[in-house]
Amino acid sequence: MELWYTEQHTGNVRFSIRVDEHLFTGQSEFQRIDVFKAKEFGTFLTLDGLMMVTEKDEFIYHDMIVHVPMATNPSVKNVLVIGAGDGGTVRELTRYATVEKIDMVEIDKMVVEVCRKYLPQTACKLDDPRVRIYYEDGLKFVRSKENTYDLIIVDSTDPFGPGEGLFTREFYGNCYKALKEDGILVNQHESPYYESYAQAMQRAHKRIKEFFPICKVYQAHIPTYPSGHWLFGFASKKYDPLRDLDEQAWNELDLRTKYYNTDIHKGSFALPNYVRALLEGAL
Repeated sequence: MELWYTEQHTGNVRFSIRVDEHLFTGQSEFQRIDVFKAKEFGTFLTLDGLMMVTEKDEFIYHDMIVHVPMATNPSVKNVLVIGAGDGGTVRELTRYATVEKIDMVEIDKMVVEVCRKYLPQTACKLDDPRVRIYYEDGLKFVRSKENTYDLIIVDSTDPFGPGEGLFTREFYGNCYKALKEDGILVNQHESPYYESYAQAMQRAHKRIKEFFPICKVYQAHIPTYPSGHWLFGFASKKYDPLRDLDEQAWNELDLRTKYYNTDIHKGSFALPNYVRALLEGAL
Protein backbone atom coordinates (compact mmCIF):
# COMPACT_ATOMS: atom_id res chain seq x y z
CA MET A 1 0.00 0.00 0.00
CA GLU A 2 1.32 3.47 -0.94
CA LEU A 3 1.10 6.45 1.41
CA TRP A 4 0.62 9.89 -0.13
CA TYR A 5 0.58 13.37 1.40
CA THR A 6 -2.02 15.46 -0.43
CA GLU A 7 -2.60 19.17 -0.02
CA GLN A 8 -5.67 20.97 -1.35
CA HIS A 9 -4.45 24.09 -3.17
CA THR A 10 -7.88 25.06 -4.47
CA GLY A 11 -11.26 23.38 -4.78
CA ASN A 12 -10.04 21.94 -8.06
CA VAL A 13 -6.31 21.45 -7.52
CA ARG A 14 -4.41 19.06 -5.29
CA PHE A 15 -0.68 18.56 -4.79
CA SER A 16 0.65 15.15 -3.75
CA ILE A 17 3.95 13.62 -2.65
CA ARG A 18 4.49 9.91 -2.16
CA VAL A 19 5.59 9.37 1.44
CA ASP A 20 7.96 6.69 2.72
CA GLU A 21 7.32 7.29 6.41
CA HIS A 22 5.11 9.38 8.70
CA LEU A 23 7.68 10.39 11.32
CA PHE A 24 5.59 12.50 13.70
CA THR A 25 2.10 13.73 14.34
CA GLY A 26 0.99 15.94 17.21
CA GLN A 27 -1.58 18.53 18.19
CA SER A 28 -0.23 21.63 19.90
CA GLU A 29 -2.31 24.33 21.53
CA PHE A 30 -2.42 26.07 18.16
CA GLN A 31 -2.28 23.57 15.29
CA ARG A 32 -1.67 20.03 14.06
CA ILE A 33 1.98 19.30 13.33
CA ASP A 34 3.13 16.49 11.03
CA VAL A 35 6.53 15.40 9.77
CA PHE A 36 6.93 13.07 6.79
CA LYS A 37 9.83 11.52 4.94
CA ALA A 38 9.73 11.17 1.16
CA LYS A 39 12.18 10.08 -1.54
CA GLU A 40 11.70 13.19 -3.67
CA PHE A 41 11.70 15.96 -1.05
CA GLY A 42 13.31 14.37 2.00
CA THR A 43 11.89 15.19 5.42
CA PHE A 44 9.10 17.78 5.34
CA LEU A 45 6.93 19.62 7.86
CA THR A 46 3.24 20.44 7.55
CA LEU A 47 1.04 22.54 9.82
CA ASP A 48 -2.71 21.93 9.73
CA GLY A 49 -2.18 20.00 6.50
CA LEU A 50 -0.27 22.79 4.74
CA MET A 51 3.30 22.45 3.52
CA MET A 52 5.79 24.58 5.47
CA VAL A 53 9.27 23.32 4.64
CA THR A 54 11.02 20.45 2.86
CA GLU A 55 14.66 19.44 3.00
CA LYS A 56 14.95 19.61 -0.77
CA ASP A 57 13.68 23.09 -1.59
CA GLU A 58 13.86 25.05 1.69
CA PHE A 59 17.04 26.80 0.53
CA ILE A 60 15.08 28.80 -2.06
CA TYR A 61 12.69 30.34 0.46
CA HIS A 62 15.29 30.99 3.13
CA ASP A 63 17.83 32.46 0.71
CA MET A 64 15.31 34.91 -0.68
CA ILE A 65 13.72 36.03 2.58
CA VAL A 66 17.12 36.75 4.18
CA HIS A 67 19.74 37.68 1.59
CA VAL A 68 17.65 40.23 -0.33
CA PRO A 69 17.38 42.60 2.66
CA MET A 70 20.90 41.80 3.89
CA ALA A 71 22.43 42.67 0.52
CA THR A 72 20.40 45.89 0.43
CA ASN A 73 21.74 46.98 3.81
CA PRO A 74 24.84 45.00 4.86
CA SER A 75 25.02 47.08 8.07
CA VAL A 76 22.05 45.31 9.68
CA LYS A 77 22.87 44.43 13.29
CA ASN A 78 19.60 43.85 15.15
CA VAL A 79 16.99 41.56 13.61
CA LEU A 80 13.51 40.47 14.65
CA VAL A 81 12.23 37.25 13.10
CA ILE A 82 8.54 36.50 13.57
CA GLY A 83 7.50 32.90 13.01
CA ALA A 84 10.23 30.80 11.39
CA GLY A 85 9.94 27.92 13.85
CA ASP A 86 11.83 25.61 11.48
CA GLY A 87 14.95 27.74 12.01
CA GLY A 88 15.95 28.22 8.38
CA THR A 89 15.69 32.01 8.42
CA VAL A 90 17.77 32.19 11.58
CA ARG A 91 20.34 29.83 10.05
CA GLU A 92 20.88 32.18 7.11
CA LEU A 93 21.06 35.28 9.32
CA THR A 94 23.75 33.73 11.52
CA ARG A 95 26.02 33.51 8.48
CA TYR A 96 26.56 37.28 8.77
CA ALA A 97 29.25 38.13 11.32
CA THR A 98 27.94 41.71 11.42
CA VAL A 99 24.56 40.62 12.83
CA GLU A 100 24.73 41.11 16.59
CA LYS A 101 21.27 40.10 17.81
CA ILE A 102 18.43 37.96 16.48
CA ASP A 103 15.15 37.92 18.38
CA MET A 104 12.96 35.08 17.14
CA VAL A 105 9.28 35.11 18.13
CA GLU A 106 7.40 31.85 17.54
CA ILE A 107 3.96 31.29 19.01
CA ASP A 108 4.20 27.48 19.01
CA LYS A 109 7.02 25.92 21.04
CA MET A 110 6.15 22.46 19.76
CA VAL A 111 7.03 23.49 16.19
CA VAL A 112 10.53 24.44 17.30
CA GLU A 113 10.99 21.26 19.33
CA VAL A 114 9.81 19.08 16.44
CA CYS A 115 12.10 20.84 13.97
CA ARG A 116 15.09 20.52 16.29
CA LYS A 117 14.51 16.75 16.29
CA TYR A 118 13.45 16.05 12.71
CA LEU A 119 14.80 18.99 10.66
CA PRO A 120 18.30 19.76 11.96
CA GLN A 121 19.14 21.00 8.47
CA THR A 122 17.12 24.15 9.17
CA ALA A 123 17.15 24.21 13.00
CA CYS A 124 20.93 23.87 13.33
CA LYS A 125 21.62 27.49 14.39
CA LEU A 126 18.85 28.10 16.90
CA ASP A 127 21.39 27.80 19.71
CA ASP A 128 23.70 30.46 18.27
CA PRO A 129 24.56 32.85 21.15
CA ARG A 130 23.12 35.80 19.20
CA VAL A 131 19.69 34.16 19.04
CA ARG A 132 17.01 34.60 21.67
CA ILE A 133 13.73 32.73 21.24
CA TYR A 134 10.46 34.11 22.60
CA TYR A 135 7.48 31.76 22.65
CA GLU A 136 4.67 34.24 22.28
CA ASP A 137 2.35 35.95 19.83
CA GLY A 138 4.34 38.04 17.35
CA LEU A 139 1.53 40.59 17.11
CA LYS A 140 1.67 41.26 20.85
CA PHE A 141 5.48 41.13 21.01
CA VAL A 142 6.02 43.84 18.43
CA ARG A 143 3.50 46.22 20.06
CA SER A 144 5.97 47.05 22.83
CA LYS A 145 8.94 47.77 20.54
CA GLU A 146 9.95 51.16 19.21
CA ASN A 147 12.99 52.18 17.15
CA THR A 148 14.64 48.84 17.99
CA TYR A 149 15.38 46.79 14.88
CA ASP A 150 17.26 47.28 11.62
CA LEU A 151 15.36 44.43 9.98
CA ILE A 152 12.12 42.59 10.67
CA ILE A 153 11.47 39.34 8.82
CA VAL A 154 7.93 38.00 8.99
CA ASP A 155 8.30 34.31 8.18
CA SER A 156 4.73 33.39 8.96
CA THR A 157 2.20 30.75 8.04
CA ASP A 158 -0.76 31.64 5.83
CA PRO A 159 -3.20 34.38 6.98
CA PHE A 160 -5.54 32.21 9.03
CA GLY A 161 -5.20 30.27 12.26
CA PRO A 162 -2.09 31.18 14.30
CA GLY A 163 -0.71 33.41 11.52
CA GLU A 164 -3.82 35.50 10.95
CA GLY A 165 -2.78 38.45 13.13
CA LEU A 166 0.47 38.85 11.17
CA PHE A 167 -1.41 40.13 8.12
CA THR A 168 -3.32 42.96 9.80
CA ARG A 169 -3.01 46.71 9.49
CA GLU A 170 -2.25 46.95 13.22
CA PHE A 171 0.64 44.51 12.88
CA TYR A 172 2.30 46.33 9.98
CA GLY A 173 1.91 49.65 11.78
CA ASN A 174 3.60 48.21 14.85
CA CYS A 175 6.41 46.83 12.68
CA TYR A 176 6.94 50.31 11.25
CA LYS A 177 7.21 51.70 14.78
CA ALA A 178 9.57 48.92 15.91
CA LEU A 179 12.00 49.61 13.07
CA LYS A 180 14.76 52.19 13.21
CA GLU A 181 14.65 55.17 10.85
CA ASP A 182 16.32 53.17 8.07
CA GLY A 183 14.62 49.86 8.90
CA ILE A 184 13.53 47.15 6.48
CA LEU A 185 10.51 44.85 6.68
CA VAL A 186 10.41 41.64 4.63
CA ASN A 187 7.51 39.21 4.69
CA GLN A 188 6.33 36.12 2.86
CA HIS A 189 3.69 37.55 0.56
CA GLU A 190 1.70 34.49 -0.58
CA SER A 191 1.17 33.34 -4.19
CA PRO A 192 -0.37 35.53 -6.92
CA TYR A 193 -1.61 32.56 -8.94
CA TYR A 194 -4.65 31.10 -7.19
CA GLU A 195 -7.47 33.47 -6.32
CA SER A 196 -7.63 33.02 -2.54
CA TYR A 197 -3.85 33.38 -2.19
CA ALA A 198 -3.81 36.36 -4.55
CA GLN A 199 -6.46 38.13 -2.48
CA ALA A 200 -4.38 37.64 0.69
CA MET A 201 -1.37 39.02 -1.16
CA GLN A 202 -3.30 42.09 -2.29
CA ARG A 203 -4.58 42.79 1.23
CA ALA A 204 -1.10 42.52 2.71
CA HIS A 205 0.41 44.75 0.02
CA LYS A 206 -2.26 47.39 0.48
CA ARG A 207 -1.81 47.49 4.25
CA ILE A 208 1.99 47.67 4.10
CA LYS A 209 1.84 50.53 1.59
CA GLU A 210 -0.16 52.57 4.10
CA PHE A 211 2.92 52.83 6.32
CA PHE A 212 6.11 52.48 4.27
CA PRO A 213 7.33 55.00 1.67
CA ILE A 214 9.21 52.25 -0.18
CA CYS A 215 7.17 49.14 -0.88
CA LYS A 216 8.22 46.52 -3.46
CA VAL A 217 7.39 42.90 -4.25
CA TYR A 218 9.76 40.21 -5.49
CA GLN A 219 9.39 36.57 -6.44
CA ALA A 220 10.90 33.10 -6.40
CA HIS A 221 9.96 29.66 -7.66
CA ILE A 222 9.36 27.23 -4.78
CA PRO A 223 8.18 23.85 -6.11
CA THR A 224 6.24 22.67 -3.04
CA TYR A 225 4.28 25.89 -2.43
CA PRO A 226 0.89 26.44 -4.10
CA SER A 227 1.45 27.01 -7.85
CA GLY A 228 5.23 27.20 -7.26
CA HIS A 229 5.09 30.97 -7.84
CA TRP A 230 5.72 32.71 -4.52
CA LEU A 231 6.07 36.36 -3.59
CA PHE A 232 7.90 38.29 -0.90
CA GLY A 233 7.25 41.84 0.25
CA PHE A 234 10.05 44.35 0.77
CA ALA A 235 9.24 47.58 2.62
CA SER A 236 11.53 50.21 4.07
CA LYS A 237 11.69 53.71 5.47
CA LYS A 238 14.88 54.44 3.50
CA TYR A 239 16.34 51.62 1.42
CA ASP A 240 15.26 50.73 -2.11
CA PRO A 241 16.20 47.10 -2.85
CA LEU A 242 17.37 47.91 -6.38
CA ARG A 243 18.84 51.38 -6.03
CA ASP A 244 20.62 50.59 -2.76
CA LEU A 245 21.73 47.02 -3.49
CA ASP A 246 25.40 46.82 -2.48
CA GLU A 247 26.55 44.10 -4.87
CA GLN A 248 30.24 44.48 -4.20
CA ALA A 249 29.91 44.35 -0.42
CA TRP A 250 27.67 41.29 -0.52
CA ASN A 251 29.80 39.40 -3.04
CA GLU A 252 32.94 40.11 -1.03
CA LEU A 253 31.39 38.19 1.87
CA ASP A 254 31.79 35.08 -0.31
CA LEU A 255 28.73 33.37 1.16
CA ARG A 256 28.01 30.05 -0.54
CA THR A 257 24.31 30.16 -1.40
CA LYS A 258 22.38 27.63 -3.48
CA TYR A 259 19.76 30.02 -4.90
CA TYR A 260 20.46 33.66 -4.16
CA ASN A 261 22.95 35.79 -6.04
CA THR A 262 22.96 39.50 -6.80
CA ASP A 263 21.75 38.91 -10.36
CA ILE A 264 18.76 36.96 -9.01
CA HIS A 265 18.25 39.81 -6.53
CA LYS A 266 17.80 42.33 -9.34
CA GLY A 267 15.80 40.01 -11.57
CA SER A 268 13.39 38.90 -8.85
CA PHE A 269 11.81 42.38 -8.77
CA ALA A 270 10.88 42.13 -12.49
CA LEU A 271 7.32 40.92 -12.10
CA PRO A 272 4.96 39.39 -14.68
CA ASN A 273 2.20 41.64 -15.97
CA TYR A 274 -0.56 39.69 -14.23
CA VAL A 275 1.18 40.22 -10.87
CA ARG A 276 1.65 43.92 -11.61
CA ALA A 277 -2.05 44.18 -12.36
CA LEU A 278 -2.94 42.49 -9.07
CA LEU A 279 -0.66 44.85 -7.14
CA GLU A 280 -2.12 47.88 -8.90
CA GLY A 281 -5.57 46.56 -8.06
CA ALA A 282 -4.64 46.57 -4.40
CA LEU A 283 -4.40 50.35 -4.33
